[in-house]
Amino acid sequence: MEANDMKTAVFIEPGKVEAQELPKPTVKNPTDAVLKIVRACVCGSDLWWYRGINDRQKNTPVGHEAIGIVESVGSAVTNVKPGDFVIAPFTHGCGHCAACLAGFDGNCENARTDDEIVGYQGEYLRFKNADWALVKVPGQPSDYSDAQLNDLLTLADVMATGYHAAATAEVKDGDTVVVMGDGAVGLCGVIAAKLRGAKRIIAMSRHADRQALAKEFGATDIVAERGDEAVQRVMDLTAGAGADAVLECVGTAQSVDTAVKVGRAGAVVGRVGVPQKAEMNTNNLFWKNIGLRGGIASVTTYDRDVLLAAVLKGDIHPGKVFTQRFDLDHVADAYAAMDQRKAIKSLLVIDQ
Repeated sequence: MEANDMKTAVFIEPGKVEAQELPKPTVKNPTDAVLKIVRACVCGSDLWWYRGINDRQKNTPVGHEAIGIVESVGSAVTNVKPGDFVIAPFTHGCGHCAACLAGFDGNCENARTDDEIVGYQGEYLRFKNADWALVKVPGQPSDYSDAQLNDLLTLADVMATGYHAAATAEVKDGDTVVVMGDGAVGLCGVIAAKLRGAKRIIAMSRHADRQALAKEFGATDIVAERGDEAVQRVMDLTAGAGADAVLECVGTAQSVDTAVKVGRAGAVVGRVGVPQKAEMNTNNLFWKNIGLRGGIASVTTYDRDVLLAAVLKGDIHPGKVFTQRFDLDHVADAYAAMDQRKAIKSLLVIDQ
């Protein structure tokens, strides 16, 4: 490998991801930072293009979740400096547009305009809007246990996305909550519902390992049924009332349909599952006065407001969603493990 090269994961074609040597990124804009990545991971949304469901340009770097050390910064970056340990959210929020000021950095008006930003599943990353979007973690990676580093890594996306579902569904003390989806986001949604004070959390899951983790995270009930049978089971559990809030963490038409049907009159569905269908019938929302909110998570906002503190205090342990670990040379195995449901979420340890 050349001195100015780095190893990074690259999408070759559906079903094929491999580590390649690419030029190490450099600061290009005053708002940039270059990070040395410590840990990254594979996201369930990555499986969409991996499986060929969504289009993605071939031979492009991949990944959007990481923690790392700041190596260099642009001239406009003052809030972080070389040597800082940071969470790198996938959102790259600027912090000053209308969306960011409202707390929705996932909808930042000044992010995602630069296709040259390389993927997070590599040794180095050029991060845009570093001054506001990067979240500083006290100390250095060596100050934290292996489990704590995994907890911190989830704050780059998956834990913040699960929390976004709970926040947009307006989960509050004493609520009964249904969580649709037992992937990493759904499991983090269980954590979020409990963190926000839910009294009863009904997790929809058909897989024993995920059911067990959901219960460890705070689920009080498990529903393995799907469709109309799932709706009936939730109604039985709630004496016919339905849930106060529903976290939709899948994105399929069936999941959204079920989410609406299990909510009580006036409930809110917090939707973070990336839509897999262009259209959806919203008439059922009308007849039950059910609200539908959600979208791309506000990662930096939630990290600063509640999530980083919860991890540092040991109140939550979302890193348990990582059930297998790999290095970059075995990134293909990391994707295959998630594709084949052998791993809930695959961890990539980049720098020991």
